[in-house]
Amino acid sequence: MRLVILGGGGFRVPLVHGALLGDRGPRRVDEVVLHDTDATRLDAIARVLAQQAEGHDDPPRLTVTRDLDGALDGADAVFSAIRVGGLAGRTADERVALDLGLLGQETTGPGGVAYGLRTVPVAVDIAERVRRLAPTAWVVNFTNPAGMITEAMQSVLGDRVVGICDSPLGLARRAALALGRRLEDVDVDYAGLNHLGWLQGLRADGRDVLPQLLADPSRLGGMEEGHLFGIDWLQTLGVLPNEYLYYYYFTRDAIASLTASPTTRGEFLLGQQRDFYAAVGRAPEAAWSSWDAARRERNATYMREARTGEGQARDDVDGGGYEGVALALLAALGRDEPATLVLNVRNGRSVPGLAEDAVVEVPCRVTASGPVPCAVSPLTGHPLGLVQQVKAVERLTIRAAREGAEAVAVEALALHPLVDSVTTARQLLAGYRSRIPELDRVFAPR
Repeated sequence: MRLVILGGGGFRVPLVHGALLGDRGPRRVDEVVLHDTDATRLDAIARVLAQQAEGHDDPPRLTVTRDLDGALDGADAVFSAIRVGGLAGRTADERVALDLGLLGQETTGPGGVAYGLRTVPVAVDIAERVRRLAPTAWVVNFTNPAGMITEAMQSVLGDRVVGICDSPLGLARRAALALGRRLEDVDVDYAGLNHLGWLQGLRADGRDVLPQLLADPSRLGGMEEGHLFGIDWLQTLGVLPNEYLYYYYFTRDAIASLTASPTTRGEFLLGQQRDFYAAVGRAPEAAWSSWDAARRERNATYMREARTGEGQARDDVDGGGYEGVALALLAALGRDEPATLVLNVRNGRSVPGLAEDAVVEVPCRVTASGPVPCAVSPLTGHPLGLVQQVKAVERLTIRAAREGAEAVAVEALALHPLVDSVTTARQLLAGYRSRIPELDRVFAPR
């Protein structure tokens, strides 16, 4: 199987490669094609992967290229992990919002709208190239905002585009472990959008065991979510929210923490990755060890603004996660090894209250025919209202990016639940356009 990774010079690519090295199933990936627009980053990650493969029997053949069409031609699967505007764009996503007293986070709030505006046109162009050069390939979208970008690409490729994120299964795994069970032994009832979902139930032995967890402060308090949201709030909700809902339930707290920090997450990663790629250039023979040290530091500081006083769980720091979801998805699609995964897919009728062609994040049963959403409990009350509002913003953002419509972009920003004024929305767009050339070009005369 020929796997193409777009954004192949990205820092997290070795996680996927590591999972592939451990795969010994039939029709496994025997060629990995790395594509990136940045030759320096591409060369550095290629060196990391070469050293990572040392000692492994028959690792996948590695091809490196900056030719997008050449990379896609004849692909069996495409992993899209691009970052339009780079980490410099991410820092602007965060800082422009923070300077206006709003949440500065790259996928949640105005930062996610800005990220989507500049990414949608590039993602749609990739989808059109895939349709022409590799029409039978599955496209697995890692690119954030994952739900929005998956929906934009599905407008070209339909259900052959699937979005992934490791947060929902990580949440379900922690809940199952807190109850002394394995994730494989429970049925997950989770619904929402990417970075905006709730674990509504865990079924085992014919009954929902999540209420048992929510009623037990000691078990609940031992989970990441207990530290993050507080036991009282989780018991009030009666469900377990995705970690990114911290930014909605504790908005002022998050803004205060981010504002007090000397650097945003993007600024931290920009400096760290600049140092990493420079270190590989100076000492290419130590590329793997340099990457592994940077990875551990990166994971240990994940969502630090929400975890003040609490270190991240050891298994989260060491384990990664999304690469395991990616490999399981690839095995299900490529060689018909059925799996149940939480994915970003076309809604159909799985989440009442949203359009059938809207992309949602729900458990799916995956085979070589593709993912089929499982039955989940309908969202009601504030979760449904929040999901409907954010989905409306996502769809406006896609429309603004595809049409180059500035007024629609302002509408998307103004209607986001974490933006409190139309005037502020206009200021946000002006600030993003002034700092991010890739976003500004979206609105250039056509």
